[in-house]
Amino acid sequence: MLNFKRQKERSTAPVQPHEPDHITVNGTEYALVLRRHPRSRSITLRTDPALRAIRVTSPPYVPVRQITDFIRQKSAWIENSFAKAGPIARLEAGNSITFRGQRMTICWQQDWPRRIVQEGGEIHVGGPCESVAKRVAAWLKKEARTRIIADIADYSALAAISPPPLALSNARRRWGSCSQAGKIRINWRLIMAPDSIRRSVVAHEIAHMRHMNHSPAFYAWLDHLYEGDRRAADDWLKQHGAALHAVITQ
Repeated sequence: MLNFKRQKERSTAPVQPHEPDHITVNGTEYALVLRRHPRSRSITLRTDPALRAIRVTSPPYVPVRQITDFIRQKSAWIENSFAKAGPIARLEAGNSITFRGQRMTICWQQDWPRRIVQEGGEIHVGGPCESVAKRVAAWLKKEARTRIIADIADYSALAAISPPPLALSNARRRWGSCSQAGKIRINWRLIMAPDSIRRSVVAHEIAHMRHMNHSPAFYAWLDHLYEGDRRAADDWLKQHGAALHAVITQ
């Protein structure tokens, strides 16, 4: 992050007419997604393994050259971030993904039933080959919804509250969220993580139903609700979360 003091006379300056959509860092070309935000006070960046992209948010008045220089200053961090994500995983026949923390191979035969079945270390898919990715993605999301609803029911019962409504998300920066209105959003990609990791995120959001903050009282309540080691779960997501986002669903 690179901070700037906001200057009123510069904050309304027009965006440069030409902004690159690719950038080369240490010999590797990445897509560049640049977002100008009027309330931003800094340059921030994150990597998007699925799109092989660098996403940047900056104030409107920062010159493109300053942004690209900042990106290249962060080259080691960028390379490490993409390395942690590992190779892009496509939902195609013969490829493998994780499901509930276990490595699974996507197996396809046209004459198999269209209904997807998980057997041992394999995900069996029938029907047209060209729709395998779409159907496996739909199956993963359905499995995610089913198991997350069960998780919500478990922790809601423990918290003595009515189960809140669920919406699945595909957010790049949040695994879960809880709104003031009491609606919970959980990232469907957690179905690929071990059960304990998914449940830690659900427990975290249920704990927010009582404490809409991250105070000591919130963490005490979360530790009461969650049966596992929340710190270990957080560490797992920091280490492996990028790999979940590296799975391309189309």
